[in-house]
Amino acid sequence: MSANTKGVILFGHGARDPEWAEPLREVQRRLQTALPQAPVELAFLEFQSPDLAAAIGTLIARGCSEIVVLPMFMAPGGHLKRDLPVLMAQFRARYPEIRFALLPPVGTAEPVLAAMAEHAAGVLRA
Repeated sequence: MSANTKGVILFGHGARDPEWAEPLREVQRRLQTALPQAPVELAFLEFQSPDLAAAIGTLIARGCSEIVVLPMFMAPGGHLKRDLPVLMAQFRARYPEIRFALLPPVGTAEPVLAAMAEHAAGVLRA
């Protein structure tokens, strides 16, 4: 990998039920297939592993100099408003040579909102 490799972390809340993460694993598989040159890791806030620190460590070990964190949350609640910014500040201080980008939660993206509305419309049409 080149020294300017960009990696992505799909960051989810986590749950006690391991099946909860399967949709995130499917997104990871699809993203990795679409962009095989970009390392894609999963990370979880609680209950499941890896945590964000471990996922960041994996991407750094794979040669990433830029890490994009995409919260796989529907909306910016308490964890995204309070907990994640604190974690990101810690990682920026610990790894000053790495560029970190924290994106808005995936559930607020226009294509996601449009897909959910279209799915709901399809259910109503059926």
